[in-house]
Amino acid sequence: MNSLLLRALELQEAAHKLMHLGTDGTPIYSDDFSRLNKELLLKSDSLYSFKGSDIDEEAHLCLALLMGYNATIYDNGDKEQKKQAVIERICEVLEQLPASLLKVRLLTYCYGEVYEESMLQEAHSIIDSWDKNTLTFDQMEIIGELKNIEENPYPFEGIGG
Repeated sequence: MNSLLLRALELQEAAHKLMHLGTDGTPIYSDDFSRLNKELLLKSDSLYSFKGSDIDEEAHLCLALLMGYNATIYDNGDKEQKKQAVIERICEVLEQLPASLLKVRLLTYCYGEVYEESMLQEAHSIIDSWDKNTLTFDQMEIIGELKNIEENPYPFEGIGG
């Protein structure tokens, strides 16, 4: 495994850890929370300018960046612009990526940002093709994540209207 893919997978894991911090009942300490947030933003920023050498690596990198920027509370003033650029990269990747768990993960996290109905439909179409009797942990987790996003849309989407 090359170092860029490894770094992208490590960022995905760190973002996932931060997004689910404390959900297992363990206490959250402010110094740990602050440190993890700063580390995640630094890791995300350090990978931002890279491009994957193939479609799979680019998909993993884009997923890691979107997860990383979403998980951290910190912003150096350019996080939203970077997230938008990553979403644009994801849209290009999605056109080339075959139906897979990785594609569903990209569709899910991207849908959570833009609420584009076609992304939701495509994610469900791929999920519906999976054998429900042999789902992996990762498949069950992303199904739950997608359901959570659908049931709890972005909290500010209805404000101001």
